[in-house]
Amino acid sequence: MEEIPTIGRCHLCKQTFGFTPAQVMTVMMDPETNLPLGMTISGTFREPTPEATARAVEVHVCPGCVGRVEQLKEFMDRPAPPFGTWSRGHPRP
Repeated sequence: MEEIPTIGRCHLCKQTFGFTPAQVMTVMMDPETNLPLGMTISGTFREPTPEATARAVEVHVCPGCVGRVEQLKEFMDRPAPPFGTWSRGHPRP
């Protein structure tokens, strides 16, 4: 049985988009903090409290935002460039 396409709003960019419910990215959000379930304000993860889990709602994310988040993750996961040798402009003895 084929699912019926639906129209909804992306939680990130707020644009309306069409999707098939089984094929769209969803995220569990805590409506009290407006953060993904288990995420802290500093961007780290922790075990969510039972209260946060109980109030969490599933929200949809459009394919465009999923692509932008993947690009950001790829950029953030790059290794830091190595620093060159520090010198004061004087030749070493």
